Amino acid sequence: MNPPLSIERHLPGHDTAVVDELAEILVDCVDGGASVSFMQPLSRARARAFWQGVLDSAARAERIVLLARDGDARIAGTVQVVTALPENQPHRADVAKLLVHRRARRRGLARALMLAAEEAARDAGRTLLVLDTVTGGAAEGLYTQLGWCLSGRIPGYALMPDGEPCSTTIFYKTLD
Repeated sequence: MNPPLSIERHLPGHDTAVVDELAEILVDCVDGGASVSFMQPLSRARARAFWQGVLDSAARAERIVLLARDGDARIAGTVQVVTALPENQPHRADVAKLLVHRRARRRGLARALMLAAEEAARDAGRTLLVLDTVTGGAAEGLYTQLGWCLSGRIPGYALMPDGEPCSTTIFYKTLD
């Protein structure tokens, strides 16, 4: 397993290259069949607009965006910790959009990003994390290995990028 060169928190300051690289990852994941809220075909412009909105939200301290860079210092993966939740949930955060470019998979980036997300959540004072993932997908096994607890499954929750219905599995993790 070749670990990423680095995992870093994206800091405010909209770097066009960062948006472009994140858009490339999102398009690649959707093209590869990942159910991550978008349908095929996903245009680069739509992916860029999504990421610009995410980075704007991070600049407002509503979420934490983590980036995994490969040996060429290119962004190869990302995950978000969403902290902007209702006032009765100041202890909680949602983990969203764990994405790894297909060129960088099977190197431990997803695991490293999830561990970094947990640490970022702890640093932000969060003690409970929640996420959802496609039932039966590869990520389900990763979350279980990392000590996440299965909360339940919802059939027909969303659509795969090709329009096929899929179920989702809800996980949570209590942080020490």
